[in-house]
Amino acid sequence: MAEISASLVKELREKTGAGMMDCKKALAANDADIEAAIDWLRKKGLAAAAKKAGRVAAEGLVAVVSNGTVGALVEVNAETDFVARNEQFQAFVKSVATLALASGDDVAVLKGTKVPSGKTLEEELTSLVATVGEHMDFRRAKTLSVSQGVVATYMHSAVTPGLGKIGILVGLESSGDVTKLAEVGKQIAMHVAAANPQFLSVDSVDSAALERERSVLSEQAAASGKPPAVIEKMVEGRIRKYYEEVVLLEQLFVIDGETKISKVVENAAKAVGAPVKLTGFVRFALGEGIEKEQKDFAAEVAAQLGH
Repeated sequence: MAEISASLVKELREKTGAGMMDCKKALAANDADIEAAIDWLRKKGLAAAAKKAGRVAAEGLVAVVSNGTVGALVEVNAETDFVARNEQFQAFVKSVATLALASGDDVAVLKGTKVPSGKTLEEELTSLVATVGEHMDFRRAKTLSVSQGVVATYMHSAVTPGLGKIGILVGLESSGDVTKLAEVGKQIAMHVAAANPQFLSVDSVDSAALERERSVLSEQAAASGKPPAVIEKMVEGRIRKYYEEVVLLEQLFVIDGETKISKVVENAAKAVGAPVKLTGFVRFALGEGIEKEQKDFAAEVAAQLGH
């Protein structure tokens, strides 16, 4: 029997998009002949992902799940919004979120984790691609936990409970009433969905982002021709405005439009019967950061007609 090297398995995997174990089996069954192994995989429907691997997957679903003091968010992408309504795809995304809740948010580790079918999660996804007929990608995962209290969740534009386009986790630490704490957490999560904060607190603002903002504001203020002391005050005023736009605790609560989130958290202590601390949040919006292909529909139709 010919030796099956790791580089050969890698090459076959890159050419077919099939899972690592399936590539090993294919090479073993075909005496390490890579072309024969490709045909073997195609006949079994395991190489169906290969033709689709280069296509942009910016649709799909975000899933959110929580269990008391821990929550998880995952994003699994597909090529079209139609797939988000596919029950098999929905079930897969839910299973990924449940796995992340139990095993953490390292995507590479999760992809190699065995699922009830006996396959790895990545192999399960490859099989789903072959069945559904679209390129898919388990893109990211994030967990959030608190020592005591709740991790509240919210899903915007939900297609089914826990599945949709914008998912939120909010961590609230408190020894108070958990039910009331969860209500406050959901309201703040809804705010995060709408306001899209970038940072939790002023102290957590990225220093590079702050310096870029300060530089831009300084140049804008300098153009006014005012004295340096006045310009400095103008910049500091605009920096405060910047914090109100990007820092969760500094933002005005979207539900009433006048209370800072920091004050909402402080006031929640009265309702839950103990001090409350907002420890973190996570926001996943479907497809954010993915460069989508822009198509000229008229040109596409003309090409199909041979013009």
